[in-house]
Amino acid sequence: MLTLTPLPAFEDNYIWVLHDDRHAVAVDPGDPAPLIAFLDAHRLRLTAVLITHHHRDHTGGIARLRQRYDCAIHAPANPRIPDVTHVLQGGDSLDIAEPELHFEVLATPGHTLDHISYVGHGNLFCGDTVFGCGCGKLFEGSPAMMAASLDAILALPDATRVCCAHEYTLSNIDFAKTIDGSNPALLERERADRALRAQDRPTLPSTLALEKATNPFLRFHEDDMRIFAARYLNRPPPGPTEVFGAIRAAKDAWDG
Repeated sequence: MLTLTPLPAFEDNYIWVLHDDRHAVAVDPGDPAPLIAFLDAHRLRLTAVLITHHHRDHTGGIARLRQRYDCAIHAPANPRIPDVTHVLQGGDSLDIAEPELHFEVLATPGHTLDHISYVGHGNLFCGDTVFGCGCGKLFEGSPAMMAASLDAILALPDATRVCCAHEYTLSNIDFAKTIDGSNPALLERERADRALRAQDRPTLPSTLALEKATNPFLRFHEDDMRIFAARYLNRPPPGPTEVFGAIRAAKDAWDG
């Protein structure tokens, strides 16, 4: 039996922990302190760390965790990620003995060029590629890159749990309502997620089905998003990539 836990870190990060009551795997531990406290409290041994990309709020705990637990570090090839023991890229498979886990690795560039995501046991650990009702900023990649990454995620089963690395959901919903405010699924999600946050509970994981219904960045193939993009660009967008680019540009402008 596997248990999935989002551990809050910094102001709005989540470190995801998957464990079998004895051994644990952690995803993107930027801050080692909350993870070590959790492992100690539950008497768990950390056997592996999974890294999605090189940003410090995802990698900052690696050195201390590696020293303390002698755990494997699985990550994309990037010299800015320290102490990597196993380099991964899209199309790879990853097997971990304790706990017994199997993941498929997706290449998901866009937010960064090195970004990968991990799919297994009904979970998608997507780092900063998808957020609750949002997606990551394009710090290094292009709209075409991110659109292709999102298409790979859209191909996963609807029941997939979407395990994002930040609690940005309510802010993303506020933006989504500016371009998709008549979407009843979005309005219901807002009600449910505001109730969760009022109780200091995470809005994550969501499901891919919920993201498909409410997340404008995953709806860039749909007619209502195409209509928005045409209005935003003041011309008909030639294809889904341009629709996605218009949504991303609108969010960047909304963020100020």
